[in-house]
Amino acid sequence: IENSSNRQVTHSKRRNGIMKKAKEISVLCDAQVSLIIFASSGKMHEYCTPTTPLVEILEKYHKQSGKRLWDAKHENISNEIDRIKKENDSMQIELR
Repeated sequence: IENSSNRQVTHSKRRNGIMKKAKEISVLCDAQVSLIIFASSGKMHEYCTPTTPLVEILEKYHKQSGKRLWDAKHENISNEIDRIKKENDSMQIELR
């Protein structure tokens, strides 16, 4: 949708509709539902089945899909920390 105002209105209406459907399937079918929507502005909207914590739903997702969403990110951060520690050690040796 080219027009920014029209795009925002459409986003709002569709977001409300999908949130309503998420709540309905949760209640009517006793399903565990988690929904996260990020608007183009960066604003987050979310719904999670009231009886199930989001963490529990994410753990089920990880077990069922075999995907670990954060493992690669944590590994990258750990590698970066190790690299910086080595660099720091080298600099300390140079200063002595």
